[in-house]
Amino acid sequence: MESRRKVSIKDVAREAGVSHATVSRALRGSPLISPPTTALVHQTAERMGYTVNAVARSLVTGRTYTIGVVVTSIADPFVGGVIAGVEDCTNQRGYSTILATCHADPEIEKRMVASLRERNVDGILVTSSRVGEEYSLMLAGMRVPIVLLNNQRPGDYDYSVTIDNTGSARRAVEHLLQLGHRRIAYIGHASGYASDRDRRQGYEVALREAGLKPNHAWTLLADSSPESGAQAAAKLHALGEGPTAIFCYNDLTALGVLAYAREQGLAVPGTWSVVGFDDLFLSQHLFPPLTTVRQPMFEMGRRAAELLLGLIAGEESQARVQMAGELIVRQSTGVIRA
Repeated sequence: MESRRKVSIKDVAREAGVSHATVSRALRGSPLISPPTTALVHQTAERMGYTVNAVARSLVTGRTYTIGVVVTSIADPFVGGVIAGVEDCTNQRGYSTILATCHADPEIEKRMVASLRERNVDGILVTSSRVGEEYSLMLAGMRVPIVLLNNQRPGDYDYSVTIDNTGSARRAVEHLLQLGHRRIAYIGHASGYASDRDRRQGYEVALREAGLKPNHAWTLLADSSPESGAQAAAKLHALGEGPTAIFCYNDLTALGVLAYAREQGLAVPGTWSVVGFDDLFLSQHLFPPLTTVRQPMFEMGRRAAELLLGLIAGEESQARVQMAGELIVRQSTGVIRA
């Protein structure tokens, strides 16, 4: 029985009525090819049974058309939204993604980045980096572009996508001030991350602009878990004449505050108004639904991937992208009791 001849890229070009180069660019998702032509090439290739030989393509182009993504943990709800945005971009451009976890350990993070480079990925995206600006020194030796998303280490890095933590936190506290609250607490993160520093700064700026002095007894640290959020809430409750509102580093911390209030019979809103940060999928399903700052996770992932692919292609790219958070007002905040 005669074996069927393998379809080549030239066969696809002949059938689609375009050049060999056009087919190659269209299958890579090049923006140089119009959407109708790209669609025609993909339809023709699929109908003819053409498949890209990744090894052969990498030998010709010097690229593997893969990127590595290092995340803290796949259990982190923030990571899911970011990865969806990354893959929305990379899939359209013909790239594959390799995922690695570092469990928020800077040494593991560096090992994962080195391991991905050994696999000849074309670029690396690191979310919530605990290494940060150290990559500036590592880049020369690695010879592969690296983009950081929500860098958690103080200090700047050339290529990054971040949320405007300071401005977003400021708007959250201003919302509480507009509801009449003057005794506002902040439960931050104990690890000293850049995001905590910036959110605390936004909290303090909003208070000072309202003529209020931050009360250090109302500024507590937790570890970003519901359990530690509940423990911090218990300390605030024990103060006697404590705060009437609590701004939390993230939604998971706020979840712990709400759980403690429910156990103690404290009204939310009423005894406390509570604000989180992130707008995780669970936030709208809490009791009461949580007022929070929405991070555009999907769009942040997509923008970070676009920046990385631009660097891989040698294009001029905006080095640092900062995106605005959006205040989502729900039932966990209300006007202060008389």
